Amino acid sequence: MMRAIVTLAAAAGTSLAAMQPTFSTRVEGVRVDVLVTDGSRRPLRGLTAADFSIRDNGVPQQIDLVSFGETSLNVGLAFDLSESVVGARLDQLKAASAALTAELHPGDQSALVTFDTVVSLPCPLSANRLCVRDALNAATPARETALVDGVFAGMMIGESDAGRSLLMVFSDGLDTASFIDTDRVLDMGRRSDVVVYPITTKGARPDFLEELASLTGGRLHEVEASGDLSATFRAILDEFRHRYLITYAPKNVPKDGWHKLEVMVNRSGARVKARPGYQGG
Repeated sequence: MMRAIVTLAAAAGTSLAAMQPTFSTRVEGVRVDVLVTDGSRRPLRGLTAADFSIRDNGVPQQIDLVSFGETSLNVGLAFDLSESVVGARLDQLKAASAALTAELHPGDQSALVTFDTVVSLPCPLSANRLCVRDALNAATPARETALVDGVFAGMMIGESDAGRSLLMVFSDGLDTASFIDTDRVLDMGRRSDVVVYPITTKGARPDFLEELASLTGGRLHEVEASGDLSATFRAILDEFRHRYLITYAPKNVPKDGWHKLEVMVNRSGARVKARPGYQGG
């Protein structure tokens, strides 16, 4: 479906908003991306299903599978290319994207959504490592910032294929041109498997991006206006690659409504980061 939305003009906002993914209960099984670190924030490796416990609405669940580094990644990039992203900032985006795609594994895929007043999909999800580079080299930042619309499109791409989906959103400003309401995107976060990591410049931090990161189990990064985006991009990819994917079939809980999730690890000093829940039905 997303391949048809190569360019999303403002008039297309209504058709975009009509699309709504469902969280991967499917409803046979729930998938939860989990980051486990020690006291020094280093990823804990070698954990098995016996090390985890999970509660769905307070009800203990039987974990079917825990995988680590075994599933290919879908890395979506949603970049603000409004008129404020010119010169050195655009050069940093190009360099950071090149550093990121160079570290993708053979089975990984990437995609690029760009947004100013218009949301565009110059690079659909694929294994093509050159598309992002070529699209950014051809970019001419202009106009206003349809941040919410761009995030919505990026999340739809993450839902369009199998594998684990990461969405990295970069913006150096607040939304000035979107048609889609932030509540629509936050509701998508409750239903989606996509883990969102926003990157913003200090002083330009939309509240909804922080909430979306929390809902999906990601983390917002703030960088200085002249900061090194390459290091931040690589750190996010490395953190995401070192997360565990837990799968379970929900039992003794209603199918519909909000499901509060509690993920625990039976290791002393372990810190667990995962989505707080999901919207069933």
